[in-house]
Amino acid sequence: MTESRLSESPDPIAPEPIAKEELKRAFKAFKKRLKTTRLDDESRLGHGPMSAGGGSGVVAITPPDQFSKAVWEELVQQGKLKHATHGMYELVTS
Repeated sequence: MTESRLSESPDPIAPEPIAKEELKRAFKAFKKRLKTTRLDDESRLGHGPMSAGGGSGVVAITPPDQFSKAVWEELVQQGKLKHATHGMYELVTS
């Protein structure tokens, strides 16, 4: 009698870990984009020249697209960012 063997499927290929340098660059780019978006929002028209200015209501942004979604998900896993609505992320405040 011939022994039948079930064909074993190869182990699923685990994604390669993301380099710390790339995560650092992505997080820095995210913070810079958030800062410029907030500054742009604060400098909009509608604030009087004698007023204290308007605060920005921007808390979440779409992350820079030069980094993959896996990078942003890793930053969420590390607790540096959190998901907002519609593919946007926001900084985690301590």
